[in-house]
Amino acid sequence: MNDLVTSMTNWTGELAGLLWGNALTLAVLLGMGLYLTLRMGFVQIRGFRHALDLVSGRYSKASDAGEISHFQALSTALSATVGTGNIAGVATAITLGGPGALFWMWMTAFFGMATKFTECTLALKFRQFDENGVVAGGPMYTLLHGLNMKRTAILFASFALIASFGIGNMVQANSVVDGLGYLYPELKDHGWLIGLVMAFLVALVILGGVTRIARVASTIVPVMASIYICAALFVLFNHAADIPNALSTIFNHALNPWAVGGGAVGEAIRWGVARGLFSNEAGLGSSPMAHAAARTNEPVREGLVAMLEPFIDTLVICTMTGLVIIVTGAYTLGREDLVGAALTAHAFNSSIGASGAAVVGIGLSLFAFSTIIAWSYYGDRSARFLFGEGAVMPYRVVYCFLVLIGAAVPLKLVWNIADITNILMALPNLLSLLLLAGLAQSLKNTYFSGSNFKADNKADP
Repeated sequence: MNDLVTSMTNWTGELAGLLWGNALTLAVLLGMGLYLTLRMGFVQIRGFRHALDLVSGRYSKASDAGEISHFQALSTALSATVGTGNIAGVATAITLGGPGALFWMWMTAFFGMATKFTECTLALKFRQFDENGVVAGGPMYTLLHGLNMKRTAILFASFALIASFGIGNMVQANSVVDGLGYLYPELKDHGWLIGLVMAFLVALVILGGVTRIARVASTIVPVMASIYICAALFVLFNHAADIPNALSTIFNHALNPWAVGGGAVGEAIRWGVARGLFSNEAGLGSSPMAHAAARTNEPVREGLVAMLEPFIDTLVICTMTGLVIIVTGAYTLGREDLVGAALTAHAFNSSIGASGAAVVGIGLSLFAFSTIIAWSYYGDRSARFLFGEGAVMPYRVVYCFLVLIGAAVPLKLVWNIADITNILMALPNLLSLLLLAGLAQSLKNTYFSGSNFKADNKADP
């Protein structure tokens, strides 16, 4: 069994390296974000204030089509993105790519805001309702109804279904064991028990569908994110004098091959972009499935709300984690037992003691739990698209079982699977964004020049 796991780990590692370790992949991911940023007229800057107004619920109407509010849709999507990528993913990126990886995570997030706007606007445009008013939307419906590309839509839904078991499930469960194992080493030998508890709690939530998922997510995410950010700010306050040097280190390792070597800069780009996409999921096509359920008749409004995700997830939370790891010097230790979430926990612990490590451990558990329940919705929407409504309940049962399995699988194997499914899922979605960018731009221009926006009179895109 150990030989099989080792063989799978090596094989998936080679495949993940092939997919992520080439210039073409990085150029496509960053290039699409740059293209959409220009095509949408820097909507992430010019529409930012209006997006905040929309989240406040000021312009929501109960009569609009949909199942959940703008805030609940944002919380559900954030619950999927604010997870191990913010704690374990940042630590992994810095460990493997150096401090410069954080800069490339920022770039992925900034351009990713335009990508999120585009993919979620299109998801609202092409969503569909069944006879009971239940919403179904996402890139598979955009590909099907917007481009009449049924085979590509099936391809996306298939990859999304598989990805839900990796990025949204096993990675999360595995990282919880990693983080809690740092606090309580004896738990590392009982990962299956942690997985069993998590699987039971996940089942209690996901059986209630998107409405219950949204209620739980909108409770957990804001509270835990606030606590985590406050703890990080406390660490940074303790190391305020080290922050300028940390920022200098980040930029040098990201952009200065003469100072750190071309290979180091290349690794920073590779791991920064890979973990940036894993963290904020811009271009992946997952978030549009949650945002498609939003209660609004204006697709552009939900696109604006969606673009706040990379800002909150990466430009705020991931930055906090990365700076804590760098200013405390934790990334320079090179200890084999300090990888992923354990490295982040050690960084907090070294500055503010056991309470800091506890924030990471507990925060990781809650973030991962919210990610697992959100991704279950993405997976069951994909299962429904592929096999019909009858496949949803069997999918949920298998999904809960894999939470238990994920808690006991080696970390490296799980991360490799997540990296592979990430890129395979992104490709069909990026194709739809490229082909329908003109439509998204037209929808944006119509909205901002129309009566609804002029009545709001809150921004000037």
